[in-house]
Amino acid sequence: MVEPDGPGESAVEVDRNAVDERLREERDEVRARLASMTSDLQSLFAASQDSNADDEHDPEGQTIAYERSQLSSLIGAAQDQLAQIDAAMARLRGGSYGLCEVCGEPIAPARLEARPTARTCVAHVQSTT
Repeated sequence: MVEPDGPGESAVEVDRNAVDERLREERDEVRARLASMTSDLQSLFAASQDSNADDEHDPEGQTIAYERSQLSSLIGAAQDQLAQIDAAMARLRGGSYGLCEVCGEPIAPARLEARPTARTCVAHVQSTT
């Protein structure tokens, strides 16, 4: 465990380089997925813009509105995930990574391994949702 040296230092045992690398990899993956979904949504808009097809009554498939809504929801979730990753990286730089935002106690290493963007310990998960 690393003892705090002053402001911005936490008493949480973390391999900062490993955590930083993992968060960067996750951020890159989410950004790539976000770019792909955004491109798909733009293509869907472009394809339906000049069409007067009545897909609302097509028994063979999903409607364009449904596909747009589904892609928009997935894009929103990816943007939220990206924000969580960026916030975790800021906590890592600031020295508060791995500390519960509610009680200030260390977050269990297994929780951080499973969810590196965790902001709270297991006892306080419901406090922030």
